[in-house]
Amino acid sequence: MASTQKKTTSSKSKPAEKKAGTKKPETKTRKGPPIYVPNMVARGVGAAVCIFLAVMLGLGMFGAHAVVVDFLCHGVKGLVGYGFWVAVPVLLAAAVLLLAKRQKSVRLRLWCLGLFPVFLGAFIHLLMSPYPYQMAFSTFAALWRDGLNLFSGGVLGGFLSISFATWFSPIGAGILFVLVMLVLLAGIFRVTPAGAFAYLRESRARKAEYDRYEDDYDDYGEEPYEEELPPPARQSEPFWAPFLGRKAPRRKAADIPLDEPEQQKPVKEPEPVQPPREKTREEEAAGVLKGTKASFFSRKTHVKRPDEVLEELTGEEEDVITFDDPLPDVTPREETKAQRQEAIRQETDKVTRTIEKTMEEEPKAYQYPPLDILTPPSGDAQRAAHEELEGTLNRLASVLTSFGIDGHVTGAVQGPSVTRYEVALEQGVRLNKLTNLSDDVALALGVSNVRIAPVPGKISVVGVEVPNKVVTPVPIREVLDSDNFRRHKSSAAFSVGKDIGGNYIVGDCAKLPHMLIAGTTGSGKSVCINSLIVSMLYKSTPEELRLIMVDPKMVELGGYNGIPHLLIPVVTDPKKAAGALQWAVTEMMKRYRLFAEAGVRELTSYNQWAKGQENVEPMPKVVIVIDELADLMLVAAKEVEESICRVAQMGRASGMHLVIATQRPSADVITGLMKANIPSRVAFAVASSLESRIILDTTGAEKLVGKGDMLWFPLGSAKPLRVQGCFISDEEVAAVVDCVKQNSTADYDDSVMEQIEQHVSESEKKGKGSGSSGGYPGGDGPGEEQDELFPAAVDVILELGQASVSMLQRRLKLGYARAARLVDQMEQQGIVGPFEGSKPRQILITKEQWQQMQNGGGEEDYVEPDPPVEEEILSFDPVPQHYESD
Repeated sequence: MASTQKKTTSSKSKPAEKKAGTKKPETKTRKGPPIYVPNMVARGVGAAVCIFLAVMLGLGMFGAHAVVVDFLCHGVKGLVGYGFWVAVPVLLAAAVLLLAKRQKSVRLRLWCLGLFPVFLGAFIHLLMSPYPYQMAFSTFAALWRDGLNLFSGGVLGGFLSISFATWFSPIGAGILFVLVMLVLLAGIFRVTPAGAFAYLRESRARKAEYDRYEDDYDDYGEEPYEEELPPPARQSEPFWAPFLGRKAPRRKAADIPLDEPEQQKPVKEPEPVQPPREKTREEEAAGVLKGTKASFFSRKTHVKRPDEVLEELTGEEEDVITFDDPLPDVTPREETKAQRQEAIRQETDKVTRTIEKTMEEEPKAYQYPPLDILTPPSGDAQRAAHEELEGTLNRLASVLTSFGIDGHVTGAVQGPSVTRYEVALEQGVRLNKLTNLSDDVALALGVSNVRIAPVPGKISVVGVEVPNKVVTPVPIREVLDSDNFRRHKSSAAFSVGKDIGGNYIVGDCAKLPHMLIAGTTGSGKSVCINSLIVSMLYKSTPEELRLIMVDPKMVELGGYNGIPHLLIPVVTDPKKAAGALQWAVTEMMKRYRLFAEAGVRELTSYNQWAKGQENVEPMPKVVIVIDELADLMLVAAKEVEESICRVAQMGRASGMHLVIATQRPSADVITGLMKANIPSRVAFAVASSLESRIILDTTGAEKLVGKGDMLWFPLGSAKPLRVQGCFISDEEVAAVVDCVKQNSTADYDDSVMEQIEQHVSESEKKGKGSGSSGGYPGGDGPGEEQDELFPAAVDVILELGQASVSMLQRRLKLGYARAARLVDQMEQQGIVGPFEGSKPRQILITKEQWQQMQNGGGEEDYVEPDPPVEEEILSFDPVPQHYESD
């Protein structure tokens, strides 16, 4: 009874052993190592805590802000700095260890996991820290502050890095950190050097064994039977066992239990010898399966042959067709062929119907281009040095004191291109007293110029904007991926950039509703236009927005040809550009007539009404982008200005929007009528304050630093806002356009192109003989009226035999403008010749021919005489009319 109790190790048997009089020496001989019994509740709680911390830190990595998230992220960043990036995988690995390894001690592996981010942060701090640190108590505060911005290894990692670099030199410290991290990784994965060497040695042996069997197979000429191949000796040993420093238990082949042990005895009997070549392939396979040795690697297969499966399904073994049996007599061959042809015809009809249905279907929906093709924002956020900021603050305070301005500097906000120092003025200090000192402040701070303007939303606070030494670009992907752009409801939204405070600025063409962009060459106008167009490709479909692009320079917007948003190909001819603007006017009036019929006031209401009507399609918004206005004004100033003003006056409700850019912001290009009808402005760097006043009606644009630095002045804003514009490279534009072209094709409107061509041809006929500007009004072109004194003027010049403006002034008692207009009309109709300087114009017709023209003969009965001089081939006067001396 006592021996039985000794064999059982349960806790209940211990009192019984004592009562039975068991001896203590016998229990000592049976005593083994203590069994590790982990606390499962504590492990579960620990795993849950690790998962919670990992989730909170992961949210902090992706920009989430909350009290708990910020507290945990700041704590981890301040302690380990660069090691913050591996904190989440380390916590998840710790949770997996606590949940998976429930019967084993994981204390050492958890310590290795906890120390790994510290030493990793120390190693990265040794390599990448931009600031030198000294061994002092103030260093810990600096390490904590820089660790929050991920510019150091934190308090722990930074202190280890500084200490090791001081004791062992930076190179020695780097080597030690690498060795420590390797040891920590070995502890995490439980890998020992001996296990690694054993694994390599066994791998070489396994490879040699495999090569030997492969050589035997090549010598034999065909695949050997399975019983001839000995089973691998280490098949049951896991491949990771050598790394764990211990050998896995091996099982012998003789100890493996077999499914059919009774088959081992007859295996030793000799197999009847038969020549393998005389057997068929099925018999040979059956003989191998039946007569081979039944070992672990050559068990009898349980997969049935296809004929056995057919037997079970049909139940008739004699109906199975074999190669020895004669083929069944298929008599109705003609019917089978006819049935086959009928089936082919049916399938052909089905395919034909499918193709017709596919062709009748609408084209596939527009697919927005992915953000992955754009360059991601760099994670290295540049920050100003603390010493430089403090020095600038002190110098600015001393400048204010020296000029007698009562105010103090309250703080600084660093933007991508400028840093704004906020100055709180005392009560009674006038703003212009400080703004007049902008040049003196720039000289004191050692910069080219500063801009002084009130800070929006703050009382008695003025911002002194000082340019940064290095302008940080704002990639367009950063703005497109922001919530301000994603959540914007308008289909005409576009990215503008980032202001000094770090806020993303998004514009909306529907609210602007027209925009004027101006600045010198290289200031960022073309990049701004590209970012606007690409933003619309990411925001709207061709059914919601259509584009008309005018590019007189022929190199800026030509790459957008072929995108589905274009109504017509990119216009490069200035004459066609005037026709495109004229079409916009016609389309605008057409839409207003439709609005009146539907009883609505704007495009959004009309589209909602059209959804409930049959055979009425919604109308898209139309954005007209003009890259260079100055070229159009040189070619067709009157027509372009008239069309722009009409669209700007009435285009908002009809969904027609203008985006006009020019590099010459002068009064003859941006006229007062245009400025009155285009309320939203974007000003880049300009040369003088006069040009800034032309664009913004105020100064300030002349102090911009360029490279995308702009003043954003939308409709409804009291003061212009300083913004760093989005940057998009030519490669990114090409990638986005190629992606859009691959998913959809261009759908140009032929009617729009025909109307533009018709307008160009009419303009050429209208401008023949009067120059490209159309001459004076009152000619015989379409829409023009002839002066009522025209017949009298012709009678006067025919009677006197000479034609001049001064002669008409004297004879008809006219002013200079009307007399010159009459002479121009005569030149257009071929009555007088062109201007010849101080000489009178030559008369080209006689009184008889003039009478014939008056009697209704017209130009078809009029025979033009031979030109007496070569100057008549000119289509314009080489000298303006006001230079005539007679």
